[in-house]
Amino acid sequence: MKTTAKKGATKSAKAFTSKVAAKPTTKPPKNTAKPSAIKVSLQNEVQSALKWLKSHSTKATLDGMARYALPSDNAFGVAYRDMKVLGKRLGRNHELAGALWDTGVYEARMVASFVADPAQLTPAQMDRWCKAFDNWGICDTMCFNLFDRTPHAWAKVTHWSSSNDEFVKRTAFALLWSLSVHDKRTGDEPFIEGLTLIERAASDERNFVKKSANMALRAIGKRNRTLNAAAIAVARRLADSPNSVARWVGKDALRELTSPSVIRRLRPRAPNRG
Repeated sequence: MKTTAKKGATKSAKAFTSKVAAKPTTKPPKNTAKPSAIKVSLQNEVQSALKWLKSHSTKATLDGMARYALPSDNAFGVAYRDMKVLGKRLGRNHELAGALWDTGVYEARMVASFVADPAQLTPAQMDRWCKAFDNWGICDTMCFNLFDRTPHAWAKVTHWSSSNDEFVKRTAFALLWSLSVHDKRTGDEPFIEGLTLIERAASDERNFVKKSANMALRAIGKRNRTLNAAAIAVARRLADSPNSVARWVGKDALRELTSPSVIRRLRPRAPNRG
């Protein structure tokens, strides 16, 4: 009886072992064609986006870009509203955003600002894209649609504000400007520090730098009463500067920051007694 039981157990064990051996004990090798297929799919998406943009381009828009200091040598001539429509259709897709950026086409890069994922955008990628900015349109659009939503935004304001490159430096103040509008959680202190950066850069005579510094100064001063007072103080110092560029930045900002409409908007609201 024992011998028979032992043989039966051995037979069962062999059968079990055979079944286990028949099943793969490790994961099957990755399909080597998969990365290639993904790459092809991504390129198809890029080509589809470029085709859509071309179909919405007009010669009038392309010719008009020069009037707004926007380079048109690598552009189709698509209105911003249409680029925004395409960006919403594509949705968040960080890999696609990078591929659109790599085309070098102005409108494709603008669409990348809607498609890129702020949570996946690294400081290195921000630096790489920023270094390639060559016009105010892509600079400001990236700041308002994407850069100001990343956790690296404030660090980049400080970092880029000391750059010698005109559009990198503009990006610092365009980003500070957009943070003034969109960042509802940050307290006053970072904006006070931003005013110091503005005052330091206000004598930069390059057109796209001085205009962004001016816009950032005005935006900070319209955020609340405390920042309004701080921005007015900076604007008055700049307005009294011996430097003509700094004077323009200060006087132009001062006109808006002390205007009745801004003062009225920042005035404390009376309690609702109803």
